[in-house]
Parts: sequence; structure tokens; C-alpha cells
Amino acid sequence: MANINRVILVGNLTKDPEMRATASGLAVCTIRIAVNNRRKKGDTGEWVEEPNYFNVTTFGAQAENLARFLVKGRQVAVDGRLSWREWEAKDGSGKREAVEIIADNVQFIGPREAGSGGGGGEYSAPTAAAAAPAAAADIPDAWAGGGAAQDDDIPF
Repeated sequence: MANINRVILVGNLTKDPEMRATASGLAVCTIRIAVNNRRKKGDTGEWVEEPNYFNVTTFGAQAENLARFLVKGRQVAVDGRLSWREWEAKDGSGKREAVEIIADNVQFIGPREAGSGGGGGEYSAPTAAAAAPAAAADIPDAWAGGGAAQDDDIPF
């Protein structure tokens, strides 16, 4: 039987992404997200939110995009796997351990903030240049503005 190592989380960034590169030049981006666990206190009956914090690492083009577009406070959905690391402390005080999430996919959720990250800003529409596709040949004719799709073109 196969092992399963899958994590799906939705949370908010607790700080801006940290970008670095490996010795070979591969982009690596680390984000930290907070995911609240809501529970009822037994003694008072009131609901409280308890945050859980997770380090998430991405690589390559996805890492570059996260570093470019995410800011503290932005909500994201993460799909990935758990990874356990162990290393010797630099000061010689013993072994250290960490569990992190290696993300296969990170989806931006909610509107992009107009300004810095945190609050409830308005959505800022991308500029025409940013929204334009790299090559018009990659877009099906029905979507390229050459006419609306006909009912017969819809596969359901």
C-alpha cells in the first residue's frame, strides 16, 4: 500500500515572502502562514481562535511569483506535502529539527490589496500590459476576441 503525505491549508501570511536562490540558481521562496483553529472554551463557553503557524517553501517560477505578488496579510490556499529536516546547530548545542510544507501549488485567495497587505483594500485591476497574453496563438479563437463562443462549442 502506498504512503500518503498531503497537506491542504488556507491561511494568511504573517510576514512578507522571503526569496533566496540555491547554489545552482534555483529560486526558493519561503512564506509563513497562520491558520486559525476555532474552539469553544469549556469554562466560559465562548469561542476562541487559536492560531497555528506553518512554514511553506516553494521553488522555481512559483517561488518567483509568490515573492513578486504576495504581501503580509494576504490569504492563500496551499497544497503540498510535509517535509522533516534535521541538522546540527552551528553553536554545537545539539541537533535541531523542523517540519515544513513543500508546496506543489499556492493559490492567491481574495482580492489583491491596493497598497500594502493586511487590511480590506479594494481590488486593483491589472494593467493592460500585465493582463495581455504572451502569445495570441496560445489562446483559442473563441477566447481571443474573434467572436463569442457558440452554444455548440461548450462541451457540456
